[in-house]
Amino acid sequence: MTLASPARRARTTPPWWFMAPALLLFAFVVLVPSARGVYYAFTDWDGLDPHHSFVGLGNFADMVRDADAVQAIWHTLVIAVSITLVQNAVGLLLALGVNSAIKSRNVLRVFLFAPAVVTPIVTAYLWRNLLGPDGAVNSLFGAVGLDSWRQDWLGSADLALWAVVAVIVWQFAGYSMVIFLAGLQSVPQEVHEAAALDGAGPVRRFWSVTRPLLAPAFTINLMLSIIGGIKLFDQVYALTGGGPGHATDTLSTLIYKDAFTLGEFGYSIALAVVLTIIVAVASTGQYAVLSRSERAAS
Repeated sequence: MTLASPARRARTTPPWWFMAPALLLFAFVVLVPSARGVYYAFTDWDGLDPHHSFVGLGNFADMVRDADAVQAIWHTLVIAVSITLVQNAVGLLLALGVNSAIKSRNVLRVFLFAPAVVTPIVTAYLWRNLLGPDGAVNSLFGAVGLDSWRQDWLGSADLALWAVVAVIVWQFAGYSMVIFLAGLQSVPQEVHEAAALDGAGPVRRFWSVTRPLLAPAFTINLMLSIIGGIKLFDQVYALTGGGPGHATDTLSTLIYKDAFTLGEFGYSIALAVVLTIIVAVASTGQYAVLSRSERAAS
């Protein structure tokens, strides 16, 4: 059998213009609306009137002076970092547990992953009832004599933000568990056996053998959780509506309120541009760091 010559292989390469329909559709659906949106961030458009004025960086300057916007950015970062750390720690512990030889591991995997397939808005409404002043959580504390633990979980400015984080972790820790579990099952058993023969205990084997081989799973989980935490909207809006006051407002909820309640579309689009920049910087920076760790581990 003779190999095709370079000239023949070049002739059989599909022309670049085969991509033209997909590129045109992508430009029409994504690029053009995004570019127009960025333009409106520099205007005073109210979302209805076709006439608007160009205000330059006015919306972004107002954002710096807007205490609610600064607070929303801070809440967004706090939620994203908290979810990333706690969700992945819990997910890793769950994965280590169900990766053991216990007989109920398959049933546990299903039950622990089940919350992740429930619609986030349904989960949020469920927990809003459970965490209400007369909800199941406070009723349980009262029933066991822990009345001092009863709190207005979603109505307290000091607790509401952490209650939101707890709900997100409860729902998506199983999702992180599945990704870690896939990574754990890809680690050769012979490596563990060799480390055990060398006298390494369980903790040492995990830290020196398992953890480096889980680098791809860490990359995926950390990327998904940080991006999801920064863009979080459904659960926050359904649980607290950004309240009490602005105690749990994130960039996403503030964008919604400014656009559809106050009619400040230009300002809300400026907030969306800032949100996009935060997501891009966080995801790109995190991926660069984690990909270096993957290469070092391999």
